[in-house]
Amino acid sequence: MTIENIAFDERGLVPAIVQDVNTKEVLTLAYMNKESLKLSVETGETWFFSRSRNELWHKGATSGNTQKLVEIKYDCDQDALVVLVKPNGPACHNGTVSCFADSLYRNSESHGESTGNASLLLELEKLIGERKQAMPEGSYTTYLFDKGVDKILKKVGEESAEVIIAAKNRNKQELSMESADLIYHLFVLLQEQELPFQRVLDVLKERHTKNEKD
Repeated sequence: MTIENIAFDERGLVPAIVQDVNTKEVLTLAYMNKESLKLSVETGETWFFSRSRNELWHKGATSGNTQKLVEIKYDCDQDALVVLVKPNGPACHNGTVSCFADSLYRNSESHGESTGNASLLLELEKLIGERKQAMPEGSYTTYLFDKGVDKILKKVGEESAEVIIAAKNRNKQELSMESADLIYHLFVLLQEQELPFQRVLDVLKERHTKNEKD
């Protein structure tokens, strides 16, 4: 199978569904022509064709929110693509992880979907990163970054102890709240260390894959 075998439409385009390779969340729907598809393969980052501007565009060239190409799949008719990527930041120009951030309909009986897989954590990472850059006055996150790594480490340690106490007491409400506090402070620490959460996800995925093979 080569690029030449892709069934581009009469405009020379093929729809490309971009999906996070780790969370499996659909990030955006874009279009590729033969040239942008070739550039994506050659550079290892996503390139698309803008129908409104009638030109090629390299995702993240301006914003820095590039997408590392992992795999490109095609459907049985060879007229649609699924592009699996590792995103370096939000996919949407509105600053959200995915362009599909709002729901038209959701079954109230569905379970386990409210967090959108890891998207909520990625949104948290983005928000903390923005706080680190802007350092808004009066923000608790600003306070932590201003005090430095020792203060942040102290809070991570304190929240870890609170999680242990809540679990020991079999108090699910307290355990939920203290776990949320611990996750928040851990994300602050990751930002202070300039370690993307995606690196953590990569480690988890690598371990998961290894366990499946063992």
